[in-house]
Amino acid sequence: MSEYTQITVDDRDEIRVITLNRPDKLNAWTPTMNAELIDAFQDGNADPAIGAFVVTGAGRGFCAGADVSEVFKAQIEGDDAADDTASGSDSTTDDTPRRRVDWVSLMRSSKPVVAAINGASIGVGLTLVLSMDFLVAHPAAKLSARFVKMGVVPELASSHFLVQRCGWGNASDLALSGRTVLGDEALALGLVDEVADDVVEGAIRRAKSYAENAPASVQFAKQLLTENGTEPDLALVQRRELTALDQAYQTPEHHEAVAAFMERRAPKFR
Repeated sequence: MSEYTQITVDDRDEIRVITLNRPDKLNAWTPTMNAELIDAFQDGNADPAIGAFVVTGAGRGFCAGADVSEVFKAQIEGDDAADDTASGSDSTTDDTPRRRVDWVSLMRSSKPVVAAINGASIGVGLTLVLSMDFLVAHPAAKLSARFVKMGVVPELASSHFLVQRCGWGNASDLALSGRTVLGDEALALGLVDEVADDVVEGAIRRAKSYAENAPASVQFAKQLLTENGTEPDLALVQRRELTALDQAYQTPEHHEAVAAFMERRAPKFR
């Protein structure tokens, strides 16, 4: 695992807790933070001991948006090192070639990811989490897709995920007004999935409920949800499911689950 400067990583048994760690800046997003997040996820996805992720923020905020001085100002001045958040890409500021990594594809192909939104989740601080699997927010957390207030537009496929999560009217209201909602209203809108006073512990409990299942089946389920969530062709939906089912039947996890059931014991998937 790499040494990080803007995030911390804490493996709690099978759950990797990733904390955005710029508390003096309310964990404002930077290209460096993005590169470190990508590395931490790729490392965890390659580690069979890790079953799921939790992402939270240090201090009072979750992520208060992009660091204006490091991102927007640099972009206006034509500094290529300030990668655009829309690409969700990793970048470097030396002579090393950039590695382009699609953040949304990473989240949808990753082991399960639960966000623990402990405070302000603004702009990219919100769109970073919309493609994750489950969102837990503090009642006092402030969430906003406030791109129109900065003269820009939603990114990281948030114009898709806002509609999927909140429906057309609520998604339109959030995107066109840029207004801020607190955790309880976010739950009512469908923007988050749970509200808890201790968001990290709530997120870890949820993540453990995913990590205890057969890893291959969890990945197949995520893939099917991603591909079929807005697919109108139900015949295609079922073909995809049958293909995944045929693959699942061949996995060691399926054989272990059947054996455990017959032997009246808990299965051992990891």
